[in-house]
Amino acid sequence: MPGQAGALSAAIAAFLLALPALFSIVNPFGGAIIFNEVTSLQTHAERVALARRVAVYSTAIMLVALGAGSYILSFFGISLDALRIAGGIVVAMRAYEMLSAPEIHATRKEDQVRPVGGTSPQDLAGYAFFPLTLPFTTGPGTIAVAVSLGTERPDGILQAVGFYAGAGLAVIAIAVLVWISYTTADRMAAILGSAGRQVVSRIAAFLLLGIGVQIALSGIVPVLHGALVR
Repeated sequence: MPGQAGALSAAIAAFLLALPALFSIVNPFGGAIIFNEVTSLQTHAERVALARRVAVYSTAIMLVALGAGSYILSFFGISLDALRIAGGIVVAMRAYEMLSAPEIHATRKEDQVRPVGGTSPQDLAGYAFFPLTLPFTTGPGTIAVAVSLGTERPDGILQAVGFYAGAGLAVIAIAVLVWISYTTADRMAAILGSAGRQVVSRIAAFLLLGIGVQIALSGIVPVLHGALVR
């Protein structure tokens, strides 16, 4: 059936578009290194439980931004191009900061997500959503990327359904990677060592910088084009 083939094509295209974009901005492997430091006093079982909560909350945030983000923008009168430019600048600035001084950036994020007043399992569970999920795991950059992805949906009903199915599958895949990475954060940190953690952080930061510039350009080019043709 042509309609089903179009829906399948839209789903595959959406998955291939959303997965690398969300992976680079969420950076589950880099986040796991910081997660390991923040939860260093907890047992492995407690880390697993906390990682599961963060993965579930991250899924909800990304799906809401993907499905309803464009409507929220319309309600507040914010254009997609403005969001792309702002989101791209935020992502690029964050990536440049990570690239130029990853140790300082990691230390700052550790301070932001470290619970105040103790590190008991109850304290960490209370911090699962804020700040471990928002803004640490799925912050403003992730939300901007998800909203931008949602605006790429095709007009046809079947194609739109396929698009959301593919993009939603990418969101779930990212959440699973977050869960696995955070669950095995202690083992990952031990394997990489100090030098390995810095290399991974710099590679992720460089990829993130490129994505931020691309997001900004996707908003700047239409604005410039519209200004020149007037």
